[in-house]
Amino acid sequence: MSLSILIWLPLAVGVLGTLVPARTSRLLAVLGSLATLAIAISFVVRFHHGQAGLQFVTDTMWIGALGTHYKLGLDGLNVLLVLVATIVFAAGIVYAAGQEWERPRVFFFHFAVAESTVLGAFCAQDLLLFVAFFDLMLIPFYFMTGMWGAEPREFRVRATLKIVIYTLVGSFLMLVAAIATATLASSQHHTPITFVFSALQGLPLSHTSQIWIFGCFAVAFLIKMPQVPFHGWLADGYKAMPIPAVAVFSAILSKVAAYGFLRIVLPLFPYATVHFQTLMLIIALVSILWGTVIAITTPDARLVVAYSSVAQLGFITLGIFTLTPQGAQGSLIQMANHALVTVPLFFLVAAWAMRAGGSEKLADMGGIAFRAPVLATLALIVTLATLAMPGSSNFIGEFNILLGTFDSKLPIALIAAGAGVTGAAAYALRLYIRAMHNRVGEKVTPFEIRRWEAVAIVPMVLLILAFAFYPQFALRRSQQTVERTVAASRLDSPGWHSYPPSSVAASTLKSK
Repeated sequence: MSLSILIWLPLAVGVLGTLVPARTSRLLAVLGSLATLAIAISFVVRFHHGQAGLQFVTDTMWIGALGTHYKLGLDGLNVLLVLVATIVFAAGIVYAAGQEWERPRVFFFHFAVAESTVLGAFCAQDLLLFVAFFDLMLIPFYFMTGMWGAEPREFRVRATLKIVIYTLVGSFLMLVAAIATATLASSQHHTPITFVFSALQGLPLSHTSQIWIFGCFAVAFLIKMPQVPFHGWLADGYKAMPIPAVAVFSAILSKVAAYGFLRIVLPLFPYATVHFQTLMLIIALVSILWGTVIAITTPDARLVVAYSSVAQLGFITLGIFTLTPQGAQGSLIQMANHALVTVPLFFLVAAWAMRAGGSEKLADMGGIAFRAPVLATLALIVTLATLAMPGSSNFIGEFNILLGTFDSKLPIALIAAGAGVTGAAAYALRLYIRAMHNRVGEKVTPFEIRRWEAVAIVPMVLLILAFAFYPQFALRRSQQTVERTVAASRLDSPGWHSYPPSSVAASTLKSK
């Protein structure tokens, strides 16, 4: 089975959904997302974790004049993220199907476009193809925010405008960097132009070229994650998006940016990666501490989850730029963990708001647990996972990241990251206690979890528990690929040889 089927099935179902009655489009969207999930599971089951290199490869020429290929493949870096992406979209679509929407056919079509483009970005093995998918996956969320976002209209328009401006800047920089990478590699090594990742890795750029191209990619990825100081769109954007859209956006689109550091930046620009390591670690630590402080102090439940995501993505950035296998693998696992935890957290915020008269303010909540023990139990499991309680899924990822930080002999970073771990307990428990316990809010009408809420939340909670008990599922599939990716930043890597390449690197290129 080709990866193209996995990527384009959601879009095909979305187009078909625009041609059927509105009520049928909901059912079709759910069935399409579940079918895509089933296909992703089949790829994971058939994936050989002991085999080096790409698997399930599709490689055909896309734009011959530019040397651009339609190349797809799975390896240890993306196989888990592809599975998690299909899980997240299935949960988001199931949750959305339980609610009423204006123009539901168009709404679910945008969800389908988003899923196809996200899966395309994860599977792409060509730089220009990755950039195309990376930019296209933002478009559905512009429409979902602008058309179905929070009232008043002026607020959601302003939020959409912020998202557009920030992400367009990042997209432009990424496009420039991608074109420069291929053209400079071609001119410096006198080879035909190509955008294929594996080919570009064998054509190391000069140190000067690596430095400015690294900056372009880093800004684009840091905007999308988002990380301080590129987070200006976060508060309005997350508040304006409808809950199913913001749950998916926070859970998986930010991970495409983090994945880009592992797939593109470390292997193609190793000299620049080491050159900017300290700066990236500072950005990561500032994001951890700043996101933690704001999450602890903000009065809005949705923004607690939003700013906690900034802190968690700071941990992911920290792990990547420890430049150790333990740190990078911890980051990869944490990408999956954070996605699985964030989705039910946003659904829970919506459930609490529904019981608090529509308000997402923590001051208006309270006392829900007394009459909703099942909802309270599910919320407690998600909360414990959020604060990385030992035995939870998040604990495995954070432990590996901290271990990588320790192995890198970065004591200050380790201390700051430890403060972030402590802060996570503070904002997670504050969110849970304010919403579920304390005195009952004036507008609160506690009632037990509803069927359509349970259908979306319960499977995610079960996955959190399963991943906590069996982290080897991710560790075994990613270890070899992560080690090869991090090894690119070593001093003996070909990418460290400034142009023109050394005789060893040159002979290697000729043999290829």
